[in-house]
Amino acid sequence: MRPLVLVADDDPDILALVRFRLERDGYEVLSAPDGETALDLALARTPDLALLDVMMPRLDGYEVTRRLREHGPTTTIPIILLTARVQEPDVERGFEAGADDYVTKPFSPQALGERVQAALGR
Repeated sequence: MRPLVLVADDDPDILALVRFRLERDGYEVLSAPDGETALDLALARTPDLALLDVMMPRLDGYEVTRRLREHGPTTTIPIILLTARVQEPDVERGFEAGADDYVTKPFSPQALGERVQAALGR
């Protein structure tokens, strides 16, 4: 069975790129264009990992992370935040919300795939 990865980003190009890379690496991918949709998808079908953009409409990545950490089945899934926000307070805020890793944009699709693989322990 392929690991299920939730990817949320409001940039359709980044969403398509990440989805393509992960599917090529053998993952099943759920994609969401905003934080609220991402949260709904995660609560309906618990992913093995969530990859969340920080700056999204409706709910930002920090809030989605906090809410996933509060819900039984999703409390322990690895969460990687993907963002252009690289200031130290932004990174700290991500880890305080419960993120396991932080990948900055622009990113290498190969490096992102390696981070996902490492977070899933594969």
